[in-house]
Amino acid sequence: MISRVYGIDFSSAPTPRKPITIAIGELAGTEYQLQQVVEVGDWSQFDDFLNHPGPWLAGFDLPFSLPRALIEHYRWPTQWPVFIRWYGQQPRAELRLAFKMFCDARPVGNKFVYRKTDRPAGSSPAMRWTNPPVAWMLHAGAPRILHAGLHLPGLMEGIDAPAQRRIALEAYPGYTARKITRHSYKSDDPGKHTQERRDARRAIVNGLLDTGLASGLNVGLGVSRAWKQKLIDDPKGDLLDAVICGLQAAHASLEKNFGFPVDIDPLEGWIASVPPPAQDYDARQDLDA
Repeated sequence: MISRVYGIDFSSAPTPRKPITIAIGELAGTEYQLQQVVEVGDWSQFDDFLNHPGPWLAGFDLPFSLPRALIEHYRWPTQWPVFIRWYGQQPRAELRLAFKMFCDARPVGNKFVYRKTDRPAGSSPAMRWTNPPVAWMLHAGAPRILHAGLHLPGLMEGIDAPAQRRIALEAYPGYTARKITRHSYKSDDPGKHTQERRDARRAIVNGLLDTGLASGLNVGLGVSRAWKQKLIDDPKGDLLDAVICGLQAAHASLEKNFGFPVDIDPLEGWIASVPPPAQDYDARQDLDA
């Protein structure tokens, strides 16, 4: 079992003012022991992080692929490594046009298609290019993760994990946060840094401390009093999101096959800690709507 576990709150354009946030922790039994949270303000630092020696496991808050229905519609590559290399080389302006044309041809209220994992996770469609621009997070992050030689379970059929065992899992902190509270807990807008959101962060942190129904995770958070206070006090939620990503990765590492569906789509992947639905959702059915 890998003990070093990271959680990454990603930014598609990291700067010192809007950095990539990385939680660093150790998995001891069923406790994820948070050591610290660091900020990475440029791509060079992030690439250094990706390439540092293993073994380690990380949960990344960014989509690792687009919906199969969209990819097949445009006849883009359908082997995940080939698709990611291709996607990362495409100008965003051309991708934006392709996304818009696809959506414009679909009925009102059903503009986007989803990956199989997005519906049960409650996440934004991975093809969304604004509010939030997750398609650009994929564009900026996944090619770097692939280039660094990380192993992505479920997306690399027939490829054995390298001896270094640097493993990347897709994470989505909103899934776990919403299990604890439906209240908004973060905002980049200073005008929305309210006591209500702070109270929601406190509730989330307290809900993460133990395993069980509150968080839906099989691991609990071990955290010092000082770091607990920092997680609660951060109004943007970057620190808390990074920690939740680490917890989701730690949870998945204790599950058989990372808790992924037995029939996981090797082009779309799956979000860590999200249980497979009883009946898999087929994103391609949207095309018949």
